[in-house]
Amino acid sequence: MTGRGDLLREVMLDTSTTQAELSRISGVRQPSISQFLSGKVELSDEQLDRLLSCMGYRLEVIRRPVEPKLNRSERRSWELHRRLSSQLNDGTLGEWRHTIEHNLERLHSRVTGQPHLRNLEHWSSLVQRGDLLGLHRVMTGLDRPSIEMREVSPMSGLLSADQRADVLAKRG
Repeated sequence: MTGRGDLLREVMLDTSTTQAELSRISGVRQPSISQFLSGKVELSDEQLDRLLSCMGYRLEVIRRPVEPKLNRSERRSWELHRRLSSQLNDGTLGEWRHTIEHNLERLHSRVTGQPHLRNLEHWSSLVQRGDLLGLHRVMTGLDRPSIEMREVSPMSGLLSADQRADVLAKRG
């Protein structure tokens, strides 16, 4: 995947535009352009589009869904947490709070090292604040931090045996 600085460099080369010239045309200071090109400072899509337009180009961003590569355990955990997330609301959080807090205490006594301890603190904070949106994000997120959060999830024991079996049977 090409970085934004690389795209900027490519168009500068194609148009024979120097850093000094791009600075004069765009009003962006030359040292900033140098940092964009070196990757020391990350360009936003908006900034890159603005600089490209000074050279007669536009930025086209193509968005498409991509299925992440999860291992079997990560996929299983995501599916179980997804089912719980579908049931999560103010009422169920209240009903589940005792079990979640008990699970957090148990995990705190057994888990060592980072990022697990930090993730347990994050879980604790989300539950304590009643942050439903944050809990939904962690329970269904496919980013690496969410996957790691689920490795020390305090949500065990909240699905019935039938619900759990139903989720695992659909894995096919």
